[in-house]
Amino acid sequence: MTTTPPIDQAHWESRLTELVKKHGVPGAQLGILRVGRDGAPDELVTAVTGVLHAGTGQPATDDAVWQIGSVSKVWTATVIMQLVDEGRFTLDTPVVEIVPELALQDPDVTKTVTVWHLLTHTSGIDGDVFTDTGRGDDCLEKYVAELGEAAQNHPLGATWSYCNSGFSLLGRIIEVSTGLTWDQAMKEKLFAPLGLTHTGTLPEEAMVFAHAMGHLEGGDEPKVAPVWGLPRSVGPAGLITATATDVLAFARMHLNGGVAADGTRVLSEASAAAMADYQTDCPEKLLLGDSWGLGWFRCDWNGHRAIGHDGNTIGQAAFLRLLPEAGLAVSLNTNIGSAIPLYQDLYEEIFAELADVALPDRFEVPSEPVDVDPTPYVGTYSRESVTEEVFVEDGKAFMRITVSGPVAELEESEPETNELVAVSDALFAMKPDKSEAYYPVRFYSLPTGEQYLHFGARATPKKS
Repeated sequence: MTTTPPIDQAHWESRLTELVKKHGVPGAQLGILRVGRDGAPDELVTAVTGVLHAGTGQPATDDAVWQIGSVSKVWTATVIMQLVDEGRFTLDTPVVEIVPELALQDPDVTKTVTVWHLLTHTSGIDGDVFTDTGRGDDCLEKYVAELGEAAQNHPLGATWSYCNSGFSLLGRIIEVSTGLTWDQAMKEKLFAPLGLTHTGTLPEEAMVFAHAMGHLEGGDEPKVAPVWGLPRSVGPAGLITATATDVLAFARMHLNGGVAADGTRVLSEASAAAMADYQTDCPEKLLLGDSWGLGWFRCDWNGHRAIGHDGNTIGQAAFLRLLPEAGLAVSLNTNIGSAIPLYQDLYEEIFAELADVALPDRFEVPSEPVDVDPTPYVGTYSRESVTEEVFVEDGKAFMRITVSGPVAELEESEPETNELVAVSDALFAMKPDKSEAYYPVRFYSLPTGEQYLHFGARATPKKS
């Protein structure tokens, strides 16, 4: 019988410190969990480095809480699946049967959009609606009342586009179904059964602990974010704060078929499996995953199936990956707006060392130029708060991105123009300002002929 060597805490503390310094990240918190097999105990290793706030120099600690951003979506999806387990509704239940006041821009979508469409980001409702509807317990009710002003970006179920607003609507479904606020429902149905001690949804809950502050820029001259958090109405899409240890307790429950570490059944085995199972394809398979489950995105790591989610708030970025075949989960919390290269360096090493699994090659520009005619893709693509203009100048393709709305104001966004480098037919690479990594830009058409640009996990329709 072969024994697996224990996870080397000192090694990963050292690597985290080295890589955080290399990438200019103010601070980071790492957790690695390997679930014990055949009666063996779990292994949990944590590491932390840097500062929580560059302005104060407060050191990062293991018990400090960080915004996990959109990783919260998987938590919201888990409570939705608990309600499915309880028979409150099914995945195919039209949302309007649960939330009768729902009135979207398209009356047909209002009647037919289901819980499944929201969980899989296929509703077509404009996803980046960050309306601040106040701090009151009625903030989600008010938010849903204003969703009728949001555009329908694509026909229901016709393609996939990342949708924050759909998760605020799922939060409202939780409220109507339980009679609790989303915040309270998360505590009673998830945080408490998992035994979490450093997880919350509201700023005043984070303030009880040492907590990370976001940064718009890192390096030698870090720039602290102008505000700490997003509006409460975005809660179900991204406002959970937690430690890496608490995130891994959540991950462990999913690795263990819905059962918490103390044996409490939190979610049915069937629902835990459905969340990780294939539900729908992503048109652009390089940035996050190749397909989507219910809450989780799904990654093909050279023939090994991983699931996970990332999270970005104002100056904070979080990463969670689970490799079920190895009983392995890794959580990384950072206080910088983009930490993809740090995530890549670290996770490539961790999963190679602990599971002998190689992550896919990074998305890069080709070593030799690729000849692709960009002319068919020239035009203006737009959705709520974002306009993407594709044009050709001196034989080269460019994309100008103009962001507006509440988040753009908070992050002090300015229009930026970057070259589109051809990778293959209908696929280009773009490196946004202040980014170390290239992002894929995919052009495609629906079967009905409408043209779309897929960038940053969003489908944006061509308008002219």
